[in-house]
Amino acid sequence: MEEAPPSSSPPSPPVMLLLLLLLIVSSPCSSSALLSPKGVNPEVQALMTIKNTLKDPHGVLKNWDQDSVDPCSWTTVSCSLENFVTGLEVPGQNLSGLLSPSIGNLTNLETILLQNNNITGLIPAEIGKLTKLRTLDLSSNHLYGAIPTSVGNLESLQYLRLNNNTLSGPFPSASANLSQLVFLDLSYNNLSGPVPGSLARTFNIVGNPLICGTNNAERDCYGTAPMPPYNLNSSLPPAIMSKSHKFAIAFGTAIGCIGLLVLAAGFLFWWRHRRNRQVLFDVDDQHMENVSLGNVKRFQFRELQSATGNFSSKNILGKGGFGYVYRGQFPDGTLVAVKRLKDGNAAGGEAQFQTEVEMISLALHRNLLRLYGFCMTATERLLVYPYMSNGSVASRLKGKPPLDWVTRKRIALGAGRGLLYLHEQCDPKIIHRDVKAANILLDDCCEAIVGDFGLAKLLDHRDSHVTTAVRGTVGHIAPEYLSTGQSSEKTDVFGFGILLLELVTGQTALEFGKTANQKGAMLDWVKKTHQEKKLDVLVDQGLRGGYDKMELEEMVRVALLCTQYLPGHRPKMSEVVRMLEAGEGLAERWEASHSQSQSADSHEFKAVELSGPR
Repeated sequence: MEEAPPSSSPPSPPVMLLLLLLLIVSSPCSSSALLSPKGVNPEVQALMTIKNTLKDPHGVLKNWDQDSVDPCSWTTVSCSLENFVTGLEVPGQNLSGLLSPSIGNLTNLETILLQNNNITGLIPAEIGKLTKLRTLDLSSNHLYGAIPTSVGNLESLQYLRLNNNTLSGPFPSASANLSQLVFLDLSYNNLSGPVPGSLARTFNIVGNPLICGTNNAERDCYGTAPMPPYNLNSSLPPAIMSKSHKFAIAFGTAIGCIGLLVLAAGFLFWWRHRRNRQVLFDVDDQHMENVSLGNVKRFQFRELQSATGNFSSKNILGKGGFGYVYRGQFPDGTLVAVKRLKDGNAAGGEAQFQTEVEMISLALHRNLLRLYGFCMTATERLLVYPYMSNGSVASRLKGKPPLDWVTRKRIALGAGRGLLYLHEQCDPKIIHRDVKAANILLDDCCEAIVGDFGLAKLLDHRDSHVTTAVRGTVGHIAPEYLSTGQSSEKTDVFGFGILLLELVTGQTALEFGKTANQKGAMLDWVKKTHQEKKLDVLVDQGLRGGYDKMELEEMVRVALLCTQYLPGHRPKMSEVVRMLEAGEGLAERWEASHSQSQSADSHEFKAVELSGPR
């Protein structure tokens, strides 16, 4: 048989696309290759071993099934489109026990988030097998021993947090090999030196006495270096391009078909890029790379423009001082909420916005709204969140049928846990500054999700000349914040107290204030009604008596403790959550608040006496 003469022109893009699809289907990396000859998925085996070495008091891993073929439907597990396990995310669930070395068998993992648990033991050296890992957070556990040198093999690692453990031994010199590392936090351990000269763009090693003792300059123990400039003629930094080039050469030598696949993909990308350049929606968007930063994706503006129907007014879900929120849908059917921030070209710059997005993306908790991604152009700042099918608590309080009492209690507790994480477990601490029913969202199961917790931080650097210095909503603003503009976590506690009253009464503070034609009317009315022991007048009539009077009394008391005039008299969110969970400490705090109130009244009376008649 004679050889066909070489073609005088390259195959058309559709032919190349078909070739690409055939190669992918025939590739040994397809999801069907996961099954062993006995029909057992090794990733399922690895996950079950991890589960068996952990103690799970809240049952968050209860639907992990050893007889399952596909772990991608399990809670806390994320997968790629090819059904490989890429994420293990169980933060803040009081897990204890040991982290199994079997985690090294999940070779496609990109994200491990196990922070704020009680996991003990050593960090398994097998974690160094996870060469695709980009985010590793084991902070705030009880891990001890040395950081394994195999961590130096994680060449794709961008975020590494091992702070607040009891790790010891020499500082991992292998961390100097992690060329992609953006954020490193090893603070509050017992590590020893010497410290490599180059760590990460943002690093923190304070709290290690042998490294950051009294004789060391504090500035050497934490800091942020400027972001290295990107080459606008390419979509990746030079270091990543170099690694990708070596990767392609190595596999191209071993398997010829992989080289052909890369060539086809490159040609297809060039063809589509050339075609898309003619229909760009925003000329400033052409240098915005579609890359992932830690746990969030960086979207192109035209993707979000297409998903929201060119930001159609029909897709508006809500609006506020920040701008508008739009309902969006991606081609794969994923529903999202796209928040388009106003004044997107104001001072502050891309670097600050990007750094803050990176920090906020690390605040992960089941009761916090997770940030999917963001978009930056010269004139736009957009945030992308998951779509909440049940809307906000404010909208559900007006809806029919009314929320039952059990659901309202669950909402109060969930929102409290989310704020507790922001105040006392998140690093750096985040103050919300606008806690209200409209900012508490409800997922498919009516679980409370605190929204907009990062928005206050993002708007700080550019919103002061657009709005007043004090951010928030009338009726929810703590008195000290209103008078001085100074906020703390206790301003959030005040807003949470008002939220509890909104759940009890079924009315928002703003609506009540408009009805009564005065600010703060809801709080004054609740205090008066509680003193007169007429809580049946206070409670939402839509409940029609379907509530526990003891629980109602407790919730009102917690709300009044949270809304005391002096911030120092208000409880911390950790105390609030304990009072809501089991009434722990409520009686003592309530009695103490009455003593403080009587003392204040006595001082005021004496001051009036000394001043004489007016």
